[in-house]
Amino acid sequence: MHKVFGERENAAYCDRKGAYLIAQRGGLVGVVKTPKGLFLPGGGIEAGETDEACIRRECLEETGCGAVIRGLVGSAESYMLHPTIGWFHPIQAYYMGELTEIMREPAEPDHALVWLSLDEAKGTMYFPMQRWALEQFQAVIQNQTAEV
Repeated sequence: MHKVFGERENAAYCDRKGAYLIAQRGGLVGVVKTPKGLFLPGGGIEAGETDEACIRRECLEETGCGAVIRGLVGSAESYMLHPTIGWFHPIQAYYMGELTEIMREPAEPDHALVWLSLDEAKGTMYFPMQRWALEQFQAVIQNQTAEV
């Protein structure tokens, strides 16, 4: 599943590919709380990096935890005017998986891992596209439960 948010304007966009983890534990999902708001753990893909390597690196930086990726949930992109970047085009892939043991202190001191119910997380994510990703994840979980 892929979704596009916003409409492309006649402008030069800054494209940014990223990969993110929807981690579940005990019926809760792990999100990263920052001064800007709540985000899925993950971030921008560096040159030559795979989605999986990006998720592992970003989860370690943001939460101090390792990450296990179980499968792709979907992807989304958005066309927006960002307050500091300008015309911004994030292209994000979303994976389900787990955050494992704490391996070190997070590298980003203003980031904190918090565990929320899926409904609470969906209602409070900073980016609409990440809210959408959580809705897709919820549908996957409901389908898996129905098959059992």
